[in-house]
Amino acid sequence: MHTHHLATKLKALRLGGMLDSLETRLEQAQHDNHGYLVFLEWLLEDEIERRSQKALAMRVKKARFDEVKSLAEFDFRYNPKIPAEMIRDLATCGFVERAESVVICGPVGVGKSHVAQAIGYAACQRGYNVRYVKTSRMLGDLAGGRIAGNWEQRLHAYVLPDLLILDDFGLRDFDARNSEDLFELVCERHLKRSTVVVSNRPTQEWYALFANPVLAEGALDRLINNSHYVLMDGRSYRARGRPGRTQGGEPDGLA
Repeated sequence: MHTHHLATKLKALRLGGMLDSLETRLEQAQHDNHGYLVFLEWLLEDEIERRSQKALAMRVKKARFDEVKSLAEFDFRYNPKIPAEMIRDLATCGFVERAESVVICGPVGVGKSHVAQAIGYAACQRGYNVRYVKTSRMLGDLAGGRIAGNWEQRLHAYVLPDLLILDDFGLRDFDARNSEDLFELVCERHLKRSTVVVSNRPTQEWYALFANPVLAEGALDRLINNSHYVLMDGRSYRARGRPGRTQGGEPDGLA
């Protein structure tokens, strides 16, 4: 089939993607004796799927994940104490729809970042705008905005997403400017958009990280008290890749 006479018209209507499956769908319709309406429906379904995948790829790119992760890749059996049912429920993104937040805490290596990014990817799949960032990097960006004179613009970039994921929260103390920036960010997002905070520290240690205790109380009261709390405890997944360890993650010769 020659499609050159259709190409210009389809592209004028921004339906050029239909050309990718046009011949295949036509052959399929002719082979199975389907009518014009079925043939047209198939083409439209292909175009809808193509646009959906393109939009998803764009949302994932804008999210800036360190890695694109899914819960299907996560081995919940390795650490049975990890609340798998709760995490899977969060991945349905009802909390994003309700503008609620999530706190994920636990030791190094138990998969907190994997879970957070998997929830973020699930949100992208459902059409939400997501931003993933290490907390120190975000604070450095905002500090640079104060010097460059575009602090409000940079802050807005973190306020705007439907879901903001702050990883490695509390690895370092927050100076006075950091404390102010976190307070402003939390206040702007509170009850309007969802935030996932990932930390190696338990929440009771977060208050001491702030230079200003008043700002700490104001920010963390909003961030912690109305959040879903996910405690991820257990063995480090990273240990499974170290020399001298069995597939189960324990050192050779140990039960």
